[in-house]
Amino acid sequence: MVVFEKVEQEVLEKLLKKGYTPLEPKTIYETFCLQKNSVKLILYTSGKLLLQGKADALESVLHDLKMIGITRPDPEEHFRKETGWIIGSDESLKGDTFGGLVVAAVKADAALRQKLHELGVADSKLLDDREILRLAVEIKNLAPCEVRGLLPEEYNRVGKVTILLNNLHHDTAKHLFPGKHVVDKYPGCTVGDLAVEKGESKYVEIAAASILARAAALQQLQYLSSLAGFTLPKGSTHVQLALHELKERGIDFRLFVKMEFRNVREFLG
Repeated sequence: MVVFEKVEQEVLEKLLKKGYTPLEPKTIYETFCLQKNSVKLILYTSGKLLLQGKADALESVLHDLKMIGITRPDPEEHFRKETGWIIGSDESLKGDTFGGLVVAAVKADAALRQKLHELGVADSKLLDDREILRLAVEIKNLAPCEVRGLLPEEYNRVGKVTILLNNLHHDTAKHLFPGKHVVDKYPGCTVGDLAVEKGESKYVEIAAASILARAAALQQLQYLSSLAGFTLPKGSTHVQLALHELKERGIDFRLFVKMEFRNVREFLG
């Protein structure tokens, strides 16, 4: 994965004359997408350009970018170079009203880190659902990993997200020991050998774990949607209609939502 900052679409469009194929953006955050051979170029609304593909194929694309004046990859987005075994862990569904909680951990050494790079592993927030599910399968086939999840009913028995996060991060990493455990830092984190803010952009193991966690979260929401009889929304911004639907159907909220969330408490009065 290679990242550039402050890229303009007008400049990137010059690659169309060099045989690049335009692709349809897959998320609302993508403004322009191209592909050449196995390399995908994704331009985001923030001006960030993400390149995904194998190292040998990337070299040709980097040369083409240089020829149109895009020459400065953002050094902060390159993953750290580490030695030995690293276990990275990350979570999903923490801020979602619907669903419980998922934590995943991935373990890699130098050889596996290179292979994860070649897969195009990146922070899951930069990938659409289809890419998440595809990459999750490949990561599981490639690297030692562990995924653990709680359904809302289990989450609500404890109701303290920090306790649950600490337990799940510890348990997923413990399953993969030995190795240095690096955690994507969250408030109240007391586990791991190192807790790093924005860890998914610094450690490829955490980036891979974020993909596995989000894939499991998508599967959990799909499962819960099948139980509820309608599609449950992601996040916590546009959930009022779904909360009303649960109420109208007489469904037990504890089986689908996080009861500690303020929007749920306010809705239930």
